[in-house]
Amino acid sequence: MLDDAVKIDAAIASCNVSMELNERQLCDVELVCNGAFSPLQGFMNEDEYHHVVENMRLKNGLLFGLPVVLDTDRDDLAPGTKVLLTQKDTPIAVLDIESRWSPDKPLEALKCYRTSSLEHPGVRMISMERKHEYIGGALTGLARPERVFPCETPAEVRARLPANGDVVAFQCRNPVHRAHYELFIRSLDADNVAPDSVVLVHPTCGPTQEDDIPGLVRYHTYTVLQEQLNNDRVQWAYLPYSMHMAGPREAIQHMMIRKNYGCTHFIIGRDMAGSKSSIDGEDFYGAYDAQEFARANSEELGIQTVESLNLVCDEAGEYITAESAKESGAKVMKLSGTEFRRRLRAGEDIPEWFAFNSVVQVLREHQKQN
Repeated sequence: MLDDAVKIDAAIASCNVSMELNERQLCDVELVCNGAFSPLQGFMNEDEYHHVVENMRLKNGLLFGLPVVLDTDRDDLAPGTKVLLTQKDTPIAVLDIESRWSPDKPLEALKCYRTSSLEHPGVRMISMERKHEYIGGALTGLARPERVFPCETPAEVRARLPANGDVVAFQCRNPVHRAHYELFIRSLDADNVAPDSVVLVHPTCGPTQEDDIPGLVRYHTYTVLQEQLNNDRVQWAYLPYSMHMAGPREAIQHMMIRKNYGCTHFIIGRDMAGSKSSIDGEDFYGAYDAQEFARANSEELGIQTVESLNLVCDEAGEYITAESAKESGAKVMKLSGTEFRRRLRAGEDIPEWFAFNSVVQVLREHQKQN
């Protein structure tokens, strides 16, 4: 322990300047330092960045969905500088800057998000949130950021997952409702998933779309549902990742990360990591673009896809496939997200076939406090 403290003090003393990180940057630093972005050892330098933007591959040929870079507009962050990266006053990591450059952001947007329109939240993020220049270089981790979500490292998560069985990852960024539950629990019966497998519910806990539910509230919905389900085949962990809403390329990023966490399978939902125009509401990606793209690259990534079932709820409150409902002529119950939010605000009943009462209660308590 003393040796670790001495090493940390020496690393801090070696730094020329310090830089406070925002929430998105903290996520990237943590994922590099804990191995979730393996094989990255730091923020991408200029050559690596261009290679990923243009080819969706690292220079060594490995698939990598989206560039991982640190943005700045400070004049004192030049190549050769050692920078102490902080969360407020807490040292988090040391960055040894190798390169600094002015990115072609419209090209990055077009290649990574398939659009350069500011209607897309990811394009707005890189164009309006990120500073004008990027810096890259090796990172040395000093401490984990403080978070509402208890974010275990990939090694810690792997240590409590089955050593030999299949692990199916379920990605989400919003509270888990009944349809989500039915989707991930049924994934355990998929043809390409072995018996006695488990599902890892692995929500992202970093920044996401502007109108998504705040992180603290999402975390509370997950903890009450975990307690309610109390199912050994349903494991939970939290991912310090900021969403880009990049559709197909983000699906690759999510699969790569979950493989590093010990998952063998990944559920690809309809319009995964998709986004709509803020003006006309049109989708930027096709409903099955991410599924097809992930399936085409799954063998090379070394993680199998489990396609999400198109589930609907019948009058008896049972979830069946849309195909089965059509064949049998079953009447299907529907409740849109807009109507759900309206009922939540108005204090009206929300059917349990749509949302777990425990989750709804957390959301209602949050409304009372705001």
